[in-house]
Amino acid sequence: MPEAQLFYIPIMISTKRTDSNNKDFQQLVSALDMELKILDGAEHDFYAQFNKINLLKNAVVAYDGDEPVGCGAVKVFTADAMEVKRMYVLPNRRGQGIASIVLNELESWCRELNFKKCVLETGKRQPVAIALYKKHNYKIIPNFGPYQKDDNSVCFEKELAAK
Repeated sequence: MPEAQLFYIPIMISTKRTDSNNKDFQQLVSALDMELKILDGAEHDFYAQFNKINLLKNAVVAYDGDEPVGCGAVKVFTADAMEVKRMYVLPNRRGQGIASIVLNELESWCRELNFKKCVLETGKRQPVAIALYKKHNYKIIPNFGPYQKDDNSVCFEKELAAK
């Protein structure tokens, strides 16, 4: 009997820079919110108040062909820093490098806008997100803003080198 062959079919991910009015971005964020509601449990309302998307001017949607498969956004945090928000990849598309593609595009956009660093907050219950940020050279910093006294939060920062 011949040995089965495995074929690797590379995915072709494209990204689109947009804002929070983009319907694909809104649908992905809705899926993210449903997932976080389960993950965060009773604490969900606390986090949700900091994750409104109606004023996000810098959002990225990742597409595989015409299918939206992931997203992320940044918003002004300080005069020299942007905050990464609303990072999400569809569950059936995880592990394919899509989050890295989105994060790299967001960082490039920040550099183009002359921001020097990115900051973000994620939860200790999200080890895959923590691993993503560490992989991209984000360093853990003291919790900032509304997360200062939150034991579940982990805050990160990355200096953006000029490219």
